[in-house]
Amino acid sequence: MELRQLQYFVTVAQHGSFTRAAELLHLSQPGVSAQIRRLERELGHPLLDRSGRAVRLTRVGEAVLPHAQAALAAASAARQTAREFGGLRRGHVRLGMVAGAALTPPSALGSFPGLATTLAAFRQEHPGIDFSLAEDTTGRMLAALREGQLDLAVIGLPTTASGREGDDGWTALTGLALHTVLDVPLVAVCAEDHPLSTAPDGPLPVAALAGHALVGTPRGTGLRTALEVALAKAGTTPMVAVEAAAPPQLAELVAHGLGVALLPDPGPVAGLRVRQLSDPVPRVRIALAWPAGRRPPAPTAALLDHLRAAYPGPDDRVSRA
Repeated sequence: MELRQLQYFVTVAQHGSFTRAAELLHLSQPGVSAQIRRLERELGHPLLDRSGRAVRLTRVGEAVLPHAQAALAAASAARQTAREFGGLRRGHVRLGMVAGAALTPPSALGSFPGLATTLAAFRQEHPGIDFSLAEDTTGRMLAALREGQLDLAVIGLPTTASGREGDDGWTALTGLALHTVLDVPLVAVCAEDHPLSTAPDGPLPVAALAGHALVGTPRGTGLRTALEVALAKAGTTPMVAVEAAAPPQLAELVAHGLGVALLPDPGPVAGLRVRQLSDPVPRVRIALAWPAGRRPPAPTAALLDHLRAAYPGPDDRVSRA
C-alpha cells in the first residue's frame, strides 16, 4: 500500500469523479484508475462503485476512507516536523521592541538586562537564524503582531497596583500570548529644586502631579499609558510638555528642569529627587508578546524559548490575554 494510492482514492472519493481527480492531481485518468485498482486488489475489496454516472463509495470504501485520510494527515505532519527541524538551521525572525527600553542597561528598568547580549548568545547557538529588530511604540507593535508583520515583540504595558491590566484601552491584546519579564512600580522623578521635591515626606498622591509640566514617552507606549491611566484614576489629566523615547532621555530632561517624569525607580542620581507615588500606585510591566492560537514557525519558537529562559519573569508563567 502506497501513500499515493491512498491520495488518489481520497481525491476520487471527495469529488466523485476519476476525471476531476486526475485534473487535480495532474495525472492521466487511466493512471489514477490503475493505482486505485491495485489498492483494491491489495485490500481484497472494491472501494468505489463505478456503475453509475458518478463514482460512489462502497460500504468498504466508506469504512476505509477515514483511515486513508488519517494516514495522509500523519504523513503530512511528519513532513512538517522534519521541515521545522531543518528550519532551525536557517530562518528569519522579526522582533519588535519597545522604543528605547529593551537595549538599555539594567539600571534603566530595574533588573532587566540588555537584550543585545541575549540575542548574541542565541545567534551563537543558531548561526543560521537571522533576525531583524524594529523599535516602535507598544500600540503599533501590538497591531503589527496581529497583522503578521512581526513574529515577537518586547512590549511595555500599564498595570494597576494589583499587577493586572487596568482600564487602559489595550483591546489589541486579544489573541496574543504574553510572558511577563518585569512588573515594577513607577515613581515620580523631578529636579531637586522642583516644588514637588520639597513636598512633605511620604508617598506623593498622583493627584499632586496635576498642574505640573510632565515629561513623558509618546502616546501608545506603556509608560505614557500608565501615566494617563494613573492620572485619570486620580481625577485629572496629564499636561505633557516634552516627549522623549526612552527612560534615560526622560531622566536627563527632568534634570534640566523641563518637568516631572514617571519612571521605574532609577536609584540615586545626582540632581534628581525620587518620590514614591500612591492613590493609585502606577505600575508598568515589560512582556514578550506573540500571536496565540497557532504554533509559531521553528525559528520563532526557538528564539521565544531562548528569551523565556533568559527572562523567566516574576513568576515564570505565561498569561494569555
